[in-house]
Amino acid sequence: MKIRFALDRDEDGWPPAESEGVWAVPPAGNLFRVDNTPWFARGVAAEDTIEARVDGDGVAWFVRVRERGGRIVVRVIPRVDGPLGGSLQSVLERFASLGVRGEGMSSPVNMVALDIGPNAPLRSVKALLVSGEADGLWNFEEGCITEEWRAAS
Repeated sequence: MKIRFALDRDEDGWPPAESEGVWAVPPAGNLFRVDNTPWFARGVAAEDTIEARVDGDGVAWFVRVRERGGRIVVRVIPRVDGPLGGSLQSVLERFASLGVRGEGMSSPVNMVALDIGPNAPLRSVKALLVSGEADGLWNFEEGCITEEWRAAS
């Protein structure tokens, strides 16, 4: 089932959508386990347990996170003018050696959503993100992070 997330857009129009649908599995009642990595929704990741409410049109809308699953979401936008030439596959390959999975989209924005598991080497992942941005490979933003991620340096 899909759970809709209302998205707040900034003055630049980011993210490029008003809402996002995320796949979820209903374990009980109004609770759902997120079953994929969100592209734009902030503060939620795969394996989180969330609460949702169905509106009058039958659409299930996100209410709040009830329990964290321990995963981290970081969005990476490869720079077209950089050494990777905007290649999503090149981004995925650089993180695969660290045990980090992800998924790429090319429209409406060329981007990779990284799904960083609780056993990933967080310091190494974070260092790669920061050095890649400094080297002009990509820009990134943290979509959903944990205390362990904050502590990694």
